[in-house]
Amino acid sequence: MRYRDHRQADGLAGEHRLGDAGQLVLALLFFSVWIADSFFFRFSTFLNEVVPLVLRIPAGVILLASGLYLSRTGLAIVFGEKREKPGVVRKGVFGLVRHPIYLAELLLYAGMLLLSLSLLAAGVAILAALFLHRISRYEEKLLVERFGEEYRTYMADVPMWIPRVRFSIKKGEA
Repeated sequence: MRYRDHRQADGLAGEHRLGDAGQLVLALLFFSVWIADSFFFRFSTFLNEVVPLVLRIPAGVILLASGLYLSRTGLAIVFGEKREKPGVVRKGVFGLVRHPIYLAELLLYAGMLLLSLSLLAAGVAILAALFLHRISRYEEKLLVERFGEEYRTYMADVPMWIPRVRFSIKKGEA
């Protein structure tokens, strides 16, 4: 079996078999490299001298908070709510991006990177981003198989990673 079967759980289609293990390995590798490079060896942290801490801390905290929010709300929607009929979830953060939980993981990496600009850890974060993109594409194939046109429409309406910024001006307002 190439994926874990979650069809019995509120309409989940499944996950790539390496998804959880790959995320765990990459997270452990990232944090090990980030800590070792940022606080001990400092092989690739020369950008810390260029970008002031006063800029990096607020930006890093915003990214970390955004990642925690996306993760918490996305997981609560997927695993914390009962649905009468399985279907494509479009509510909350799933109306902004198709993979808010994976995006949350990427925001957490970016937030940590801003706190200490380790290029070695950035390399691991790029590997994690590529891995998350690959498993999200795989899982989308499963979702198309399960939900068909409903999921294809969702894919057309909601971006995969970067939320759309929409401005609307109502008639009569200037």
